[in-house]
Amino acid sequence: MDTSESSSTEPDTASPAAPAPPRRGWRRWAMDTRPLRVPAYRRLWSSTIVTAVGSQLTAVAVPKQIYDMTHSSAWVGYASLAGLVPMVVFALWGGAVADTVDRRKLLLGTNTGIAVTSLLFWAQAVTGLGSVVVLMLLFAVQQAFFGLNSPVRSASVARLVPAEELPAANALGATVMQTGLVVGPLLAGALIPVVGLPALYLIDALALCVTVWAVFRLPALPPLEEPATRRAGLREIAAGFRYIAGHQVLLWSFLADIVAMVFGMPRALYPQLASQTYASYGEGLALGVLFAGIAVGAVLGGLFSGVFSRARRHGWMVIGSVVAWGVAVTGFGLSGSLWVALVFLAAAGVADMVSMVFRQAILLSAATDEMRGRMQGVFTVVVVGGPRLADVLHGTAGSAFGPRAAVTGGGVLVVAVMLALAAAVPALRRYRV
Repeated sequence: MDTSESSSTEPDTASPAAPAPPRRGWRRWAMDTRPLRVPAYRRLWSSTIVTAVGSQLTAVAVPKQIYDMTHSSAWVGYASLAGLVPMVVFALWGGAVADTVDRRKLLLGTNTGIAVTSLLFWAQAVTGLGSVVVLMLLFAVQQAFFGLNSPVRSASVARLVPAEELPAANALGATVMQTGLVVGPLLAGALIPVVGLPALYLIDALALCVTVWAVFRLPALPPLEEPATRRAGLREIAAGFRYIAGHQVLLWSFLADIVAMVFGMPRALYPQLASQTYASYGEGLALGVLFAGIAVGAVLGGLFSGVFSRARRHGWMVIGSVVAWGVAVTGFGLSGSLWVALVFLAAAGVADMVSMVFRQAILLSAATDEMRGRMQGVFTVVVVGGPRLADVLHGTAGSAFGPRAAVTGGGVLVVAVMLALAAAVPALRRYRV
């Protein structure tokens, strides 16, 4: 550990601060940047800036390489499913580990593992191995490291900022990641014809080295309570699920995201849409635009997050944003123009940003620190696992019925199911802070 950081007097937990004066004029709409006043949070947040772009180069390269080898959206979905099981297992276990160890050390180890995996992606691509099986195995390993990494990273946020600033901190973090989702795919679309697909993996690996260094400079984040009597085993994972079962609003907020993602995330169909429906715009351009579309809206939502980051009716914010997501996805499925499709995808991105901010705020404010790692493990499984299941569902449906029909049907299902849940579950409707 960097001794200059470990000996610093900066606390890893935010100190209570005097209430900020109310923001007036345009500042009421702009992003709330108060969490960046906390040095440790600012360091953690800054570490995502470079890798937000690099990780998306790999996210585009993997399905593109698989589609080029198989010419099948179904195989893109199957490859995504190959990463689901290790991600679920290691996210749940990683959440339990995060409650018992120094979270900084766990971040260091998992980020290093992800970087090594990216180098192996580059090696198989540059040697022309051409094996879908190898790609799927590497993706499974990468998702295992991601499953370990994500819960500890998210659980650390509540240690660094005051509770009232959690929505703002979530919006800041999500905006950086979503900016990567815009820039990364567009950059990937531009780079593939110029430097080739293997270079995308190598750039990602180099970007991850920056993250490892940034995390190395974080202060120690040991458990607040003595973990000697607790181990990261099945009993602790089961305790996390019992904790969720005892908090209805957590359970239903997770279910809301599952509905939105499983039925409404159409990304497995992007390569097919780019090569068929929007081929006249150029396959590379269309692929980049489609992958970036949702993120464009999410970034806009983040930049103007001041308008919703102080909302108190968190339950209604989740319900409304999921319904809006379904409506936007339906519009995307009906779009014959790439630029009209981009508008609907951007609208979906705004809705997704709002949903994420308030679901994460509900989770971090409702859970105690000794449970936050496990809660974030489940959160990671829901947030990442839902789209993985959607990849299989949409990839299979797209191959059978056509990509536009699959997207449209999914969007309609999101709206119908979410409205039914909202009517049946008063606990989510009534939740507020």
